[in-house]
Amino acid sequence: MRVWTIANQKGGVGKTTSVASLAGVLAKRGQRVLMIDTDPHASLGYYLGIDSEEVPASLYDVFMAHDHLSRDLVKQHIVPTSVDGIDLIPATMALATLDRALGHHEGMGLVLRNLIQLLDSDYDVALVDCPPVLGVLMVNALAASQHIIVPVQTEFLAIKGLERMIKTMELMGRSKRTRYSYSIVPTMYDRRTKASSAALQFLGDVYGERLWPDVIPVDTKFRDASLAHLPASHYAPQSRGVQAYERLLDFLMKGEFAHAKIG
Repeated sequence: MRVWTIANQKGGVGKTTSVASLAGVLAKRGQRVLMIDTDPHASLGYYLGIDSEEVPASLYDVFMAHDHLSRDLVKQHIVPTSVDGIDLIPATMALATLDRALGHHEGMGLVLRNLIQLLDSDYDVALVDCPPVLGVLMVNALAASQHIIVPVQTEFLAIKGLERMIKTMELMGRSKRTRYSYSIVPTMYDRRTKASSAALQFLGDVYGERLWPDVIPVDTKFRDASLAHLPASHYAPQSRGVQAYERLLDFLMKGEFAHAKIG
């Protein structure tokens, strides 16, 4: 199973939209997709019409059962979505208490990796939606990932958030004696504005080969798709935003990244 985490320490840069859009494109290509929402705000579930307060079980329950995880137990926490080929392990607000409740327990940084390994034969790709806060959930999401997708809105305030995310991965990598494989994905690009063009130029100058050589454009179809509780690929398959995620997926599936995760 391929495991990709979508992460940034700034909100509003397109993380959840990227997870839902990539999942939709993957499902249309016949891939079995597991989405894992590690953000207590539970936006990914709401995007697809799943109310986090009404689900019978969530990722929080998996963490609370971390000492005796099994394939059958994990499967009980998976919620089917309305889209064929896409399942979800949903988040709830209770996840916000994990750092206080379990953060000091040994091995808490690998719960998500262990969960995914138990489901290795059930899915082709796992997509992890990450909270914008460094804590046990982000640590789990990064540790479980084979490649990290870092969406960054093409404006300079968002680039400051990107710098924090890069530093977090570097610090975690040094502590674990590993190196994270990641790609920076410019989002919400508006070619009509000087600000977007200048931000994109800056990203290219500073991050070079780490930067995906394309952009996700501003597209109102993403907002319309979320209102319809569908991935954009199923709501407006010919939209320019969906076509951009098709190209991003082609890039990710090739796996020819600048740096592999080692350790």
